[in-house]
Amino acid sequence: MFPFVRLAKDMLLAARQPALALTDTHVSQHRVWPWDLDGFLELNNGRTLTLYDLGRMSVGLRTGLTSVLRSEKWGMTIAGSSARYRQRLRAFERFEMRSRCVCWDEKFIYLEQSMWNTDGVCASHVLYRSAVTDRDGIVSPDRVLTAMGQTSKAPKTPAWIAGWIKAEAMRPWPPMNHPT
Repeated sequence: MFPFVRLAKDMLLAARQPALALTDTHVSQHRVWPWDLDGFLELNNGRTLTLYDLGRMSVGLRTGLTSVLRSEKWGMTIAGSSARYRQRLRAFERFEMRSRCVCWDEKFIYLEQSMWNTDGVCASHVLYRSAVTDRDGIVSPDRVLTAMGQTSKAPKTPAWIAGWIKAEAMRPWPPMNHPT
């Protein structure tokens, strides 16, 4: 089940924080609850991605994107992701989530998020390719920026993200439905 109570709490907290520039980092505090655990008594990998939703919603609120999505009747979707898990987060452990928009191109917005334990060790990191959509399909980031009253040019795409974009372009779609 989606953590709607957590979402409400995080959105209330984010609404009380100062606005962020497009590529600034939103930092939020969280705890691993028993219903977040997998069979090994650590934060479930699927739940991790669900909790990352909370950070993206908050950063959208603080940058002004959320209000533009509402006023334009646009949606936002995830068009791809790549996650790394490196450190366990266990029951009742506190962690910090960091969420930010890194760059964008003609179609997509690239976001990165990470979870850090109380010892300052990165537990997981995820890169998302997201798209703003309307009833006709993808809304270009330039159009979104204009609606936000922004004139920012896209930051240079970091090499590791450019490499991921290139690798994703080589991935067959639709996927093969038979063994190779």
